[in-house]
Amino acid sequence: MMWRWTLLAVVLGFCIDLFAGDPRWLYHPVRLIGNGISLGEKILRPLFPKNKTGERIAGALLVLLVVGFSAAVPFAVLWAAYHIHTALGVAIETFWCYQLLATRSLKDESMKVEDALERGTIEDARYAVSMIVGRDTQSLDEKGVTKAAVETVAENASDGVIAPLFYMMIGGAVLGFAYKAVNTLDSMIGYKNEKYQYFGTAGARLDDIANFIPARICAWLMITASAVCGLDQKFAKKIYLRDRHNHASPNSAHTEAVMAGALNVQLAGPAWYFGKLHDKPTIGDDIRPVEPGDIVRANRLLYTTAALALLLFVFARAAVQLFIMLS
Repeated sequence: MMWRWTLLAVVLGFCIDLFAGDPRWLYHPVRLIGNGISLGEKILRPLFPKNKTGERIAGALLVLLVVGFSAAVPFAVLWAAYHIHTALGVAIETFWCYQLLATRSLKDESMKVEDALERGTIEDARYAVSMIVGRDTQSLDEKGVTKAAVETVAENASDGVIAPLFYMMIGGAVLGFAYKAVNTLDSMIGYKNEKYQYFGTAGARLDDIANFIPARICAWLMITASAVCGLDQKFAKKIYLRDRHNHASPNSAHTEAVMAGALNVQLAGPAWYFGKLHDKPTIGDDIRPVEPGDIVRANRLLYTTAALALLLFVFARAAVQLFIMLS
């Protein structure tokens, strides 16, 4: 019974996210997933040999436990809620769908960077961008801060908006939580460093798989949205086809390439992470310098892409439900 109301819950959650964002006072369920990952790592690491095989087994077991638990708990709650009353189930699922999306918060946090660049100091801008990126920001100049913000909007358009929307349209908040668990595992243990090279293998690989389809859907929707926003659609498509593999991740460069082409700027390139310089390839052509206004344009492209995705997924979900009803 609960799956019948998924479409309504996702659409309502999407709309609430655009209106309310993520208030700082509201405890986010992803923090619980993060706490579970940290606890699970502390418990599992000592139980397995400290070698390549042992750490990979421990990491894979952590992935199974975290993703399974993250899906099982909301499933049990929603099953009970929908059996008590449909309205209660819809209300809870709508609230969770809202929390699992990050369109408004991504815009708000990136616009703090734009505001600091336009009206504050470079220190203010570095601090604002440090809240939304994983790289070292203390030595970034205005161009570096702006690039980091635009890249974050581009990458998280898929990870924070289109991917969770895609999975929630298929399996509601339950599958949305499963996706968020995978994504959080990758962000916490998916590093290719000494500590997580083997322990984080399963988490990183599963994240690559989970984002494979959404990243490509997002890229093509973003190409379409670039025309709606009055940006360079033709060049967005050209740079996407040329530079979509210019990243260590099989998915991350897809939306960054579209963004770079649509804005006629160059993104990515060498960056510092935890005190170490990573010589990453560039994405896009350096047709003009990146400027703070590009953060505004990036968010306009983000919102338009999100709207197109909602329309596409609603149509697809409604078509599937109609087919099932008529079968």
